[in-house]
Amino acid sequence: MAAPKKGRRSSGSQGRPGRALVTILVAIVALTAGMFISGHTTPRLGIDLAGGTSFTLEAKNQPGKPNAINADNMNTAVGIIERRVNGLGVSEAEVQTQGDKHIIVNIPKGMNAKQARTQVGTTAQLYFRPVVTYTDGKKTEPTTSPSPSATGKGKNDKGKASDTPTAKGSSSASNSPSASNSPSASSSASASSSSQGRAVSEGLKADETPSPSQSPSASGSPKASKTPKSDSSSADDLSKQLADLDCSTPAARAKAREKAAGTKPTDSVVACDRDGSRKFILGPSKVEGTDVKDASSVYDSQSGQGWIVQLNFTGKGGKKFADVTGQLATQQPPQNQFAIVLDGEVYSDPKVDESIVGGRATISGPDFNQQNTGDLANVLSYGALPLSFDIADETTVSAALGGEQLEAGLVAGAIGLALVVIYLVVYYRGLALVAMASLGVSAILTYTIMVLLGPGIGFALNLPAVCGAIVAIGITADSFIVYFERIRDEIREGRSLRPAVERGWPRARRTILVSDFVSFLAAAVLFVVTVGKVQGFAFTLGLTTLLDVVVVFLFTKPLMTILAGRKFFASGHPWSGLDPRRLGVKPPLRRGRRTPAPAPADPKEA
Repeated sequence: MAAPKKGRRSSGSQGRPGRALVTILVAIVALTAGMFISGHTTPRLGIDLAGGTSFTLEAKNQPGKPNAINADNMNTAVGIIERRVNGLGVSEAEVQTQGDKHIIVNIPKGMNAKQARTQVGTTAQLYFRPVVTYTDGKKTEPTTSPSPSATGKGKNDKGKASDTPTAKGSSSASNSPSASNSPSASSSASASSSSQGRAVSEGLKADETPSPSQSPSASGSPKASKTPKSDSSSADDLSKQLADLDCSTPAARAKAREKAAGTKPTDSVVACDRDGSRKFILGPSKVEGTDVKDASSVYDSQSGQGWIVQLNFTGKGGKKFADVTGQLATQQPPQNQFAIVLDGEVYSDPKVDESIVGGRATISGPDFNQQNTGDLANVLSYGALPLSFDIADETTVSAALGGEQLEAGLVAGAIGLALVVIYLVVYYRGLALVAMASLGVSAILTYTIMVLLGPGIGFALNLPAVCGAIVAIGITADSFIVYFERIRDEIREGRSLRPAVERGWPRARRTILVSDFVSFLAAAVLFVVTVGKVQGFAFTLGLTTLLDVVVVFLFTKPLMTILAGRKFFASGHPWSGLDPRRLGVKPPLRRGRRTPAPAPADPKEA
């Protein structure tokens, strides 16, 4: 006799509810532990809740471009400034236009605001200018023709490599001796392909001041008697400006920066470097920031150079950069250097000795580290703006108003949650405990994930995000109600609790998934098409919607499966919320059994 075939377990079977509950418990423990290990126990707050700094930038027309301030250029500037600020790791920074020529930048408190202010303030055009000469940053007496081999005690006079960074092609490969006129520095740059260009890191010492008379001629060959001509000033004027320039104080540097930023790119200019240790005469710009495609800071462990900056130029930019570096390579130091100038200030002045072709270059230096290479890469990536800006106003934003609004919002959320709980207790009685436990699990998951997303992706909680979390309470409660009603429908049809829990789940599951999908789709669309604080609302709404699915599948359903085997719920106790009489279930009618009449003995009697 063949053994009966075992029925295949259906999708609505009880499964293993204990395993699902253990899974979500482990997830809660892991997230909570990660929160404490990371050292963050509270979410990062946006500027409306934590306060911060607000900058007002006023646009200025570029020289020779009187009509540059327009809607297109302002929107382009907003996008670049936003990418630049967020590139520093500043989260929830708001960048938006105000009026025709102002941009408002709001930076939350404690999120690299000091560094961001420096980057926000340097919003002019980016230029690559050839170095004519440089000297110590303090005010000096005018000089005429000092020898490039002049001696003196500069900061590089102790046999160390010069601070002048190196620029080279993406694949350099031969060893080159250092410049012969730098007796205090001796190093070389290795490369793998001489056709790609290379550069050495030696330059003149800070106090060795070649005359502008040694600058390159128009043909690119060094001639001692000629000086690059400028439309605005002669070589003597530039020498006098260089001597009079004082870069030793922040106020003097700011004045020099403003003057240099207003100079046309086709004119020569006198400028300071960032720390005021040196001042430069720079030739006309041949390559602009718009020619840079992207730049990144990387650690080069193979060649031992440490932190470097890698540049990628556009097609036209690569050709212009190859021509410029080819001309610079024929000059004597320091005229074989080019200065990276942003907002009238020299960020770096790497030295080249061969043409760098291929549209890719590397900048390295003996004092480069992760911080300054990151700043330089950020400037190169996002420095090219169609307009220049001044910081017209800088104010500190108080969190008092946001705190009051947050308090009012939390009170409103607490009242709403209390009303939901009262409704659940009155209508669902014992099932309200399941709903409240599920809401508690959802709240724990939401809170821990928001805390971890702060240092993880820079998420900051603002008022709209809090509103999104409050709205999510209704979405989560709605999922519980859908499931509870499916179970009660099954009981009304005369089934006991255990099969009712399993048979009602597939129908409730479809409804819950469709409802949550619509909510998540709305949140995703809102996140994509909006900016600023509204994105915080959309992000929180989408996150809590996903967590609703997780909680219902891994907590609410397994918990109901376990409770279906408990007498309090299985017997339909009046306070369980599953009392058949309260649900309108009528007891089955018992019909009496009819006794059949005895058959007649004689057919005739019938």
